[in-house]
Amino acid sequence: MATVTFDHATRIYPGSDTPAVDQLNLEIADGEFLVLVGPSGCGKSTSLRMLAGLEDVNAGRIFIGDRDVTDVQPKNRDIAMVFQNYALYPHMTVRDNMGFALKIAGRPKDEIRKRVDEAAKILDLEPYLDRKPKALSGGQRQRVAMGRAIVRKPQVFLMDEPLSNLDAKLRVQTRTQIASLQRNLGVTTVYVTHDQTEALTMGDRIAVLNLGVLQQVGTPEDMYDRPSNVFVAGFIGSPAMNLGTFDVQGSWAQLGPARVPLSDATVAALVPEDKGQITIGFRPESLQVVSATADGTIPVEVDFVEELGSDAYVYGHLAGVEQGHGLGSGSEGGAEQLIVRIPPHTAPETGSVLHVQVKPGEQHNFSVATGLRLPQ
Repeated sequence: MATVTFDHATRIYPGSDTPAVDQLNLEIADGEFLVLVGPSGCGKSTSLRMLAGLEDVNAGRIFIGDRDVTDVQPKNRDIAMVFQNYALYPHMTVRDNMGFALKIAGRPKDEIRKRVDEAAKILDLEPYLDRKPKALSGGQRQRVAMGRAIVRKPQVFLMDEPLSNLDAKLRVQTRTQIASLQRNLGVTTVYVTHDQTEALTMGDRIAVLNLGVLQQVGTPEDMYDRPSNVFVAGFIGSPAMNLGTFDVQGSWAQLGPARVPLSDATVAALVPEDKGQITIGFRPESLQVVSATADGTIPVEVDFVEELGSDAYVYGHLAGVEQGHGLGSGSEGGAEQLIVRIPPHTAPETGSVLHVQVKPGEQHNFSVATGLRLPQ
């Protein structure tokens, strides 16, 4: 087991002037499960491949423990990687697939058999050791790929979107197995995904990247409750946070008929570069339905209601204004679709107007100029 450190690690692909990963500074503790998450092209897989030695590091350094591995060959880094596409040998049995790396390393047959049997027991693969990959389900193949990594007993596990080829139900089941397995083994793990639900449920900490730049690192609770900037606020959470740019009028923020109160601390933190505006975010569950006569409401015209049994979501738009106001779910200026979570079986009629307020303490304020979080 070991720590992992990215020290201003940068990767610029040939023919490009823009870094795919730009001066990444990140420390991963011994035994920690860290999830790298972000949209496609954000640099998360490149960061993982730099750690694995599959991509050159153009500037900065990477350490595993106290050892600088920046220029060390992948086979000498003592890491094991699990890929999205399983990468199993179709002509080999499960046992041979799991033990192949040890065989290449020249380990004794008895040791290989012992390690494979131990890993198969952990992963519930004992009945399948003599089968070929084509006789396995997708979830079983992914467990074989995990077993191949486990038998090597590496210092670091690297996982590159290992669940993306599985169906939705199996993905939920397998992600709990991987998280539980990692905690039992205690091996430092770096896990890449574009699915922020996976990130929130699996990781000890999450690192969010965008355009090659690290945006925020923290626990799942930190990322969800206190996003450090507008990008993280719009990316983390499912359904996504509602975001929009409001005009500041005294101690209120206004956008068309929508009015949201602002604290003195928030107003005081605004700078001239904000030009009298503020970006405000609120999650679907942070809204409460109130009377139309209440002071400071957001009127939402109902377009569609999604009943999920335990929850219900209202999808609508800001009532009384034309398109172009920019208030909606996800990144700012998106589809202008507002989402409100309501108790099940209380759905309003399509076309009706729902008046909502942000619950106290659950409003997220950001600077328009910098995108950074403001005091609440």
